[in-house]
Amino acid sequence: MTNFRQFEAIDPFGRSWTAEFTWQQTAISIRHADCVDVKWAISTTGETMDKVIALPLPQLMAESAKSGRALTDPWCMKLAAAHLKKMLETWQDMDKTLVTLNAVELGEAAAVVAEWAAGVLAEAQLA
Repeated sequence: MTNFRQFEAIDPFGRSWTAEFTWQQTAISIRHADCVDVKWAISTTGETMDKVIALPLPQLMAESAKSGRALTDPWCMKLAAAHLKKMLETWQDMDKTLVTLNAVELGEAAAVVAEWAAGVLAEAQLA
């Protein structure tokens, strides 16, 4: 994936969904939760939904330390995009508007983001 603000995914039913980044903010300011909330608008023909991916701060800090990545807004957006893409492709948790990642899910998203970054780096080295 190269554009983390807008991307497409195919669900298990063969429908193509477009996901567009809406906003990102600390959840403590809106829900009194120790999380970073990342909101997406997703749509397919005749259907539109909002999804908020909540990234708990303690797990974010642990994953940041483990991976050596700085805890930045772009990294949080990429983690949320990776999880949302998985949700769309598997239809996991699609009945929920707010999805809070656990430590395992956050680690899986971080691994996907690291793969994307490695792919971009390899592509740049070939150019």
